[in-house]
Amino acid sequence: MQKRALVVGLGIAGMSAAIGLRQAGWTPVIVERAPERRTGGYFIFMFPEGVRAAADLGIADHLHTRNPEWRPGGNSWSVDRRGRRKPALGLLDAPSGLAAVLRSDIEAALWQGITGDGTEDAVEVRFATTPVEITEGAGGVRVLLEDAGTGKQYLEEFDLVVGADGMRSSVRRMVFGPDEDYLANWKAMICAFQMKEQVPTYEASDSIIVSRPKRAMWVFGLADHAPCAWLTYRTDDIPDRFAGPSIEQVRAAFSGMEDDPVVRHVLDSLEQAPDHVFDSIHQVKMDRWSTGRVVLVGDAAWCMNTYSAMGSSSSLRGGAALGAALREHPDDLAAALDAWEAGLRPYITSQRRSARIKQQRFVPSSRPVQVLVSGVLDLVRRVVHRRLAAEFTAAAAPTAAAVPSGRTR
Repeated sequence: MQKRALVVGLGIAGMSAAIGLRQAGWTPVIVERAPERRTGGYFIFMFPEGVRAAADLGIADHLHTRNPEWRPGGNSWSVDRRGRRKPALGLLDAPSGLAAVLRSDIEAALWQGITGDGTEDAVEVRFATTPVEITEGAGGVRVLLEDAGTGKQYLEEFDLVVGADGMRSSVRRMVFGPDEDYLANWKAMICAFQMKEQVPTYEASDSIIVSRPKRAMWVFGLADHAPCAWLTYRTDDIPDRFAGPSIEQVRAAFSGMEDDPVVRHVLDSLEQAPDHVFDSIHQVKMDRWSTGRVVLVGDAAWCMNTYSAMGSSSSLRGGAALGAALREHPDDLAAALDAWEAGLRPYITSQRRSARIKQQRFVPSSRPVQVLVSGVLDLVRRVVHRRLAAEFTAAAAPTAAAVPSGRTR
């Protein structure tokens, strides 16, 4: 008989783990608390590690990327206190193979992977279903599941339980302990959403940065989609930030900046957006990602937070690596989980540490830090844009040479 695994969560980490499990010869079953698959989501960078993991999972051909074509002078702009724009170093300017996608692009590709393409059986997915109790026995894990629609509870046994249910994981709470034992509060908030249209006077694929000490607003331009907005700010009163409507909280955080046309347009767009993400920022820190026959993956295990920009890539890599470890140790689950964590933890640790540095770029902690970061990034931009301009000119030269001039001798 094939071994069965319960995967809790239908996000990037959960679907990646399910595909990895299936590749290892297991039968995964996914439960998702939502009544249907969520198709929204904001802008995401996929790093080379995530792109390679997508290939390992067999979903690369399904993945739609949205990188804008670079233009001489650049696609990114920063706006100063006087409303003046100047060229900025775009996050996609780095020569590291970054892919611009929406969260829904990754999840759509993974969904195609788990529903099957005719060559493999589809993974079973149960919506509106959550685990209530998880009890490990001698030969498996007994899980009490609840159907939210009917309220019915039923017991089922699995050989492995995979908690892929996000930063505030219910699996982690049930098996490892309360959130406060693992969540490190970064005293910051984020709001992200898809805009209906670009900020007036900017090109459709432009990215825009309005950065001030302790608060910043980013607009990420895409090749074939309206931009996404990403707002973040530092605050010491995280609990109070959930006391009122999220849009009012965001407007209060950016009060005094509404004279800037970019800020005003983005805040007005937030009012019109059908949905948005509003949450506090934390990191998850755990000494061990598994115990017995229960393992955590993605944000449930190692949430590095949004400043790292590595959440999706690490989730894809974690699911692919889990499948590889199970294939290498088909008859020894403990050895497979040990090997999986030993191989993955150094990478996760290094990315977690880099998040503090990246945070200063996204939302500087003070005016001196803002000036320093801006100066360094401008120097880097000059070097990078000089190289990109040379590549652009070289690529355009053969095309120009092939066009007849129309002149006669």
